[in-house]
Amino acid sequence: MPVRNKPNPQEIAQEYFANVPRPQPEEVIFEWKAASRPYKKRNKQYYTTIALIVFLVSLILFFAGQFLPIAVVVTLAFIAYVLSSVPPHDSLIKITSYGIRFDDQMYYWEELGRFWKDEKQDKDVINIELGRFPNRITLLYNKADEQTIIDVLSEVLLNEQPPLTSYEKASRWLAEKIPLE
Repeated sequence: MPVRNKPNPQEIAQEYFANVPRPQPEEVIFEWKAASRPYKKRNKQYYTTIALIVFLVSLILFFAGQFLPIAVVVTLAFIAYVLSSVPPHDSLIKITSYGIRFDDQMYYWEELGRFWKDEKQDKDVINIELGRFPNRITLLYNKADEQTIIDVLSEVLLNEQPPLTSYEKASRWLAEKIPLE
């Protein structure tokens, strides 16, 4: 009986998987620390204006017999109070070979769309479209890192600001007509 040579599994794997791409480890391209959201310390006038608007809208809704919308208005006012009184924590933002890592959350290149520079509450930000909820990522950055971040993102994403949505147009109009400070 002839003796068969046992096939080497490594040679078989190389033969069958020659054209299969191999997974690459994640590499950090650029990283920086920044606040997790835009924040501006508000004064007493801001809180007084919010409280007055909430009171008047709630009074109108009360006389209209709409009690559930009153709860919504009060809830929105509470959220505005919390976001304007509690400062954000510092986040570590990394641009990697896989995508953008914002603290523990990973946003892969395949789900990211256009990006553009903007300014919110006197802070420079970069907005990036996202193919899932929350539909947009807002990244704060230091002015010194601006060009590096834009150059790296431009290699993968399109640097273009999309047209304003109707919600954004309405909120800008409202902010111009009713300044809270």
